[in-house]
Amino acid sequence: MPIVFGVLTVPPTLFLTERSQWRRGQANARTLSQRCRMVPRLRPRMTNLFTPLKLRAVELRNRILCSPMCQYSSVEGAPTNWHLVHLGSRAAGGASLVMVEASAVEPRGRISPEDSGIWNNTHVEAFAPIVKFIESQGAVPGIQLAHAGRKASTLKPWEGQGPLTDKRKWTVVGPSPIPFSSGYPVPEQLSVEGIAAIRTAFVEAAKRSVRAGFKTIEIHSAHGYLLHSFLSPLSNQRTDEYGGSFENRIRFLLETTESVRGAIPDDMPLLVRISCTDWADNGWDIDQSVELCKKLKSLDVDLIDCSSGGAVPYQKIPVTPGYQVPFAERIRKAVGIATGAVGLITEAHQANEIIESGKADVVLMARQLLRDPYFPLHAAKELNMDIKWPPQYERVAK
Repeated sequence: MPIVFGVLTVPPTLFLTERSQWRRGQANARTLSQRCRMVPRLRPRMTNLFTPLKLRAVELRNRILCSPMCQYSSVEGAPTNWHLVHLGSRAAGGASLVMVEASAVEPRGRISPEDSGIWNNTHVEAFAPIVKFIESQGAVPGIQLAHAGRKASTLKPWEGQGPLTDKRKWTVVGPSPIPFSSGYPVPEQLSVEGIAAIRTAFVEAAKRSVRAGFKTIEIHSAHGYLLHSFLSPLSNQRTDEYGGSFENRIRFLLETTESVRGAIPDDMPLLVRISCTDWADNGWDIDQSVELCKKLKSLDVDLIDCSSGGAVPYQKIPVTPGYQVPFAERIRKAVGIATGAVGLITEAHQANEIIESGKADVVLMARQLLRDPYFPLHAAKELNMDIKWPPQYERVAK
């Protein structure tokens, strides 16, 4: 039976050979005992929540990312001081990447009139100081590029639920003339030319993001918004090259991804957020997600942000802590691409276990970081990890 030292398995015959040589005085300077003392050095370092991660030219200081969270506080698409404080607090609180909320690539791509956007140069100027502050706190500034599609033109949450009905409303678009739900407007079906125009809008938004100083871009193809609505057969019933078969339904996202990748620097990481399943019969599912992610990897996408749902109101989601983590784990293992886990990740040990066990490469936190902007600092203390606090706060760090 082999004898195991740490991670090194040594056959018994080696011991017999070494022992015989030693007894005959023929062992060299590196004796068996010396080799055994070297074994701990061969053990690979355990990856944990506070291990840095390199994505192209960007190094994340830990594995806790601030997920994009709509704030419904922009003015004509431009971020405000609220965004500076909101995003800056998460950067000062220790998150490694702070992602700006879903930012529309054109005005009709906003979820609500108060959503942020990056469809003109005014937005570039408004984002620039926010980006600089995020970087000054040691975090990486990122932006999520989005188009709300048939789920656009809605009320902000504290005004109520559902679509706008007053003069602020606008025409929504989608892959097919199928409304999201009862009471929602029937979307205008995009023509092939209309699809191409939105793809160009994503590219121009990506270029503006680079000019604003963002170091990472994420393409939003989840939660029932435009790109996801093309993926799902529940919302896409087209019969042209953008509908029907799996290859046709993923075409818009792949074309957009390839175009964005070609428009940004080679050393800039590109992320894609997907809904791994619709949680509804005959909809988009994890098997299709795996195949999609293989194609996204071939287009030089660096990380898949693995969320789920949002395509239809009748979805049935088994919500439990970490309920979406298995999607990140399966895609990571099946595709060989970095993944991010999301969804009811609220505890330090829970988040650390996801990383240590190899279920995902990062965790993206939203609501927990709304509750506690300094969760990474508090998590490090709970896990007995020593990380740097902002110097203004160091006197209370111990």
